[in-house]
Amino acid sequence: MSSTNRTVVVTGVGATTPLGGDASATWEALLAGRSGVRLLDEDWAADLPVRIAARIAVEPGTVIPRPQARKLDRSAQFALIAAREAWADAGFTARAGEDPTVDPDRLGAVVASGIGGVTTLLDQYDVLREKGVRKVSPHTVPMLMPNSPAANVGLEVGARAGVHTPVSACASGAEAIGYAIEMIRTGRADVVVAGGTEASIHPLPIVAFGNMMAMSKNNEDPQGASRPFDTGRNGFVMGEGSGVIVLESAEHAARRGARVYAEAIGQGISADAHHITQPEPSGNGIAHALQNLVEATELKPAEIAHVNAHATSTPQGDVAELKALRKVFGHDVDHMAISATKSMTGHLLGGAGGVETVATVLALHHRLAPPTINLDHLDPEADGDVVRGEPRPLPAGAIAALNDSFGFGGHNVVLAFRTV
Repeated sequence: MSSTNRTVVVTGVGATTPLGGDASATWEALLAGRSGVRLLDEDWAADLPVRIAARIAVEPGTVIPRPQARKLDRSAQFALIAAREAWADAGFTARAGEDPTVDPDRLGAVVASGIGGVTTLLDQYDVLREKGVRKVSPHTVPMLMPNSPAANVGLEVGARAGVHTPVSACASGAEAIGYAIEMIRTGRADVVVAGGTEASIHPLPIVAFGNMMAMSKNNEDPQGASRPFDTGRNGFVMGEGSGVIVLESAEHAARRGARVYAEAIGQGISADAHHITQPEPSGNGIAHALQNLVEATELKPAEIAHVNAHATSTPQGDVAELKALRKVFGHDVDHMAISATKSMTGHLLGGAGGVETVATVLALHHRLAPPTINLDHLDPEADGDVVRGEPRPLPAGAIAALNDSFGFGGHNVVLAFRTV
């Protein structure tokens, strides 16, 4: 296979999120402006400073048979559910090889997690301390591995072109999709299942993030706690779930008559080299990622009609992102409808880039930008056209959209998609 600059398209989407058990339910909730955040009712949460989170809407145990579920960390369960939906949505009827339209040697899987099997690790340590050696599950190691979601998705679909797990904190899901685009563009694969997943709603991660002053402690108003770009924002709300897409070369999709949601234009990547947790306040690192995207893809700023912002609802990060957009795109930012879907889903950490890519692709497909909720008083420094109130119709004709994802360590990833 020649290493040519092949066109890459999205042919399937899947998700399980705090808003719904599949992509369509999630999309409908985003357009309706519904919040998935609630007060945690577990006993362990009663005395925590942070007692809110965006729990999954449909528990995986109701979807995955118990014998299989007990061998999977919660993060892998989410990824498998989302991947199965995306695979079927793309029109595949069985594993690669069994479905004659996809060659397993030309199929890849790239599924990321920022933290991996943290609940398995912590729960099994409790088992060891409280019940002894013999009670520790023999499945513990394959469950807690960060590559467990990717490995299980790869096994599910029969991927043999490569199974990968990039880990870059909250940018992990977006980096996975960017990696998948390059696998197809350079000829390594014809089809790649890609996305992100996370399941870290557990006392230790919640307390640790809370002690960093990174999370909102608005326990009295859970659904109003995640408020990107609002003057009253005071930290993110943790969410859980997974978003997965199926990417294909345009030629492969055309040969099998697949429905195409959007073209995956490419990615821009950079690093802040500033601080392990804090974003570079001027937005320079993000601006470099945006500039790299433009230069690598020849994307024209005038094409960009929509941005799904990273916008976690932290005081510094939200503003830095808009500064970067303005620095690179200037007055063109004025015609970009900016949505902050974490206002409804919470922050899915390594799963955010996957879920928000699904939202970005569907926004282009349906030509609608979801609203940002809880935005009562726009920060004067938030220099952009943030969608609020109702979904915003997007223009007719050829348009593009961006999905921004940033992570601790200064990781910056921007993905671009275009209508077809």
